[in-house]
Amino acid sequence: MTEAAAGPGTADRVRVRDALLAALLLAHVTATSAPRELPVAAALTAALALPLLWRHRAPRTVFGVVAAAAFVQWLADVQLPADVALLMALYTVAAHSGRRFTLLAAAVVEGGALLACLRWAADGAFLAPFVALTAAVVAAAALGTNARTSRACLAALEERAAHQERQQLQQARLAVAEERTRIAREMHDIVTHNLSVMVALTDAAVHAQHRSPDRATTAMLRVSETGRQALTDMRRSLGILRTDEPDAERHPLPGIPQLQDLADRMRAAGLPTRIDVRGDHTHLPATAQLTVHRLVQEALTNTLKHTPAGTWAEVLIRCSTGAVTVDVTDSGPCPPPPGAAPSGRSNRSGQGIPGMRERAAAYGGTLRAGPLPGGGWGVHARLLLDSAGAASA
Repeated sequence: MTEAAAGPGTADRVRVRDALLAALLLAHVTATSAPRELPVAAALTAALALPLLWRHRAPRTVFGVVAAAAFVQWLADVQLPADVALLMALYTVAAHSGRRFTLLAAAVVEGGALLACLRWAADGAFLAPFVALTAAVVAAAALGTNARTSRACLAALEERAAHQERQQLQQARLAVAEERTRIAREMHDIVTHNLSVMVALTDAAVHAQHRSPDRATTAMLRVSETGRQALTDMRRSLGILRTDEPDAERHPLPGIPQLQDLADRMRAAGLPTRIDVRGDHTHLPATAQLTVHRLVQEALTNTLKHTPAGTWAEVLIRCSTGAVTVDVTDSGPCPPPPGAAPSGRSNRSGQGIPGMRERAAAYGGTLRAGPLPGGGWGVHARLLLDSAGAASA
């Protein structure tokens, strides 16, 4: 990892190294300079090396100070090993500044190298030291530019990783919300249907307990059977959330074949129901059959809850290769005329009809529910088996 891309701890270590370098340069000057030249050499060395302690905080300012000290050194005609500070300042500028300022700083240092060679190079040996200093200038600028590029790439990678992490978190939250909606929809369908049937059977048993005890006993047995079926359905739905729950394997998801059992429960609860399945349903996926079952269940439950005694219902299911349609109609009363109080069926709320629409939409289909022209209530749904929604259901 480069200095420019280093963290706070590494930056502290860099400052310690810069301080040690300044101390070593001062010690070298003190040990090698003549007593008469020592004050000027020490002052120039300090002016060149000490600003490096702040080169990461203010690289341009430090470069200007070091370059000015180097020019004063040239004017004073004093050769010092502390000139290496100029290359370090150039590296830091290239690592923290743009290309334009880096080129300007490199030109300044190159000009200083030219002036130094013109003054201090031995006779006839100008080219070799100038080429060596030029190579050092280019290397310092190139290394600093590479450090800046590496830091930018690392920042881009970190930003991309953070963005992907945020996206994954958002997708996980959406998946959790979708799963909660699915479970809430399943619980609504199971609980609403079975409780409605149990209430209807219990009312029938209460009315028949004195006149026909046998019918009352049969109704209560149906209540018990419906309650057990509700518990099984709830275990099966919630068992999907647990890997150690075997109940879902013992009791497969309800589908089109189980609609006859649903019709029997509805007839026992007082709603005569007829099921008509046309076409081959064996090719339908289990999730599609579950959707059909829940749509019919919800529609019949609404009929049982919102219509008077004597209402009957019909269910027509048409299966084809790419779609399945569901029509549930009943003979309930027509909606009230304009200005009259709305009935329960025309003023529904909760998850019933919206939940049915969500189930149909999961298969790229649509659902219509409302009064029929000739009286009664109708629910029509069409599921597209080859849609994108089906694939994700």
